[in-house]
Amino acid sequence: MIIHPISPVYDKNSKILILGSFPSVRSREEGFFYGHPQNRFWKTIAAVYEEDTPHSIEEKKALLLRNHIALWDVIRSCEIEGSSDASIRDVIPNDINIILKEADIRQIYVNGKTALKYYQRYIELDIGRMAICLPSTSPANASYNAERLLESWKQIRLGSYSG
Repeated sequence: MIIHPISPVYDKNSKILILGSFPSVRSREEGFFYGHPQNRFWKTIAAVYEEDTPHSIEEKKALLLRNHIALWDVIRSCEIEGSSDASIRDVIPNDINIILKEADIRQIYVNGKTALKYYQRYIELDIGRMAICLPSTSPANASYNAERLLESWKQIRLGSYSG
């Protein structure tokens, strides 16, 4: 059983919540979300908000909080082989109420179909809120090039708070 080692990023000003499934081996080693250099999450989020791509953990956290974004994963612990979402089993979900109690989250998004599957299975009924599924930023999602990915992800900016 592998336990999620990364704390959620959020503050009381967070308005949107983005949930992944479970951190990759590389992310777990780095101690932060989307640590694999081929994952397009940070480039995509930066492009959505017309900012430079962050590189350090501090820059990544600042980008999220500046744009009122909370970030975490659906799964707290599971059995997983390497970074393969397909191998995930024995799931225990994160308690996202921790974030919902402190921040006025107006919309929840999930990064890819695996996150959606586990969100719907373990969290949606508990909190009574649906999530919008965005295309995965994983390099394994080859059907989405950077431009198509950005077009889909731009909706988070429309749903985010600017104030």
